[in-house]
Amino acid sequence: MAINQWQEEDRPRERLFTHGARKLSDAELLAITLRTGTQGKNAVELARELLQEFGSLRHLLNAEQHQLTHINGFGPVKFAQFKAIAELGQRYARETLQRGDTLTSPEQTEKYLLARMRDHPQEVFACLWLDNRHRIIHFDELFFGTINGANVYSREVVRAALRHNAAATILCHNHPSGVAEPSAADRQITQRLKQALELIDVTVLDHIIVGDQACTSLAREGLI
Repeated sequence: MAINQWQEEDRPRERLFTHGARKLSDAELLAITLRTGTQGKNAVELARELLQEFGSLRHLLNAEQHQLTHINGFGPVKFAQFKAIAELGQRYARETLQRGDTLTSPEQTEKYLLARMRDHPQEVFACLWLDNRHRIIHFDELFFGTINGANVYSREVVRAALRHNAAATILCHNHPSGVAEPSAADRQITQRLKQALELIDVTVLDHIIVGDQACTSLAREGLI
């Protein structure tokens, strides 16, 4: 049944106006974005099918175009809408911490890093540069690797610290496997960078490993 044949109070757009976006399901929100369904499916039914196939909203929005071509009626316009939604979400997350903001809690930092880094398909090593009051200067993605690792060079990290005139940093990288357990290599690079940055009076506050759903703090684990 087409959505315009539903009772008005059951239609996603009307429910959003009445109850607010937070009260809508993922499928209802997607349906509003899709606007139309495909032959034999209304927008809500199409959204539910997509969510079921990809397992989660995040996996769906991160899908490549070739992964969606088998969906009847799902063309480049709908794919562009999905990419726009995903990018808006990323940009919104980035704005939760901006230059000049003071880090107030480990949870705030980890939430920010999850949003920034967990969807990278390859391992990325970054530094969150801070001033002497632990206010944010810059988030710097420095090294890009493969699904198994990234080469990290102390000299380039030191150069970046000097370029940003940083007093402290939080090291971070993602594990594309989704498991945020620190490896022996992670611990070694942490110590190597800590020693290198101490020479220019930059303090390593933490090294945070970003997994699929959670982060691991080496400082919290007593490894710094």
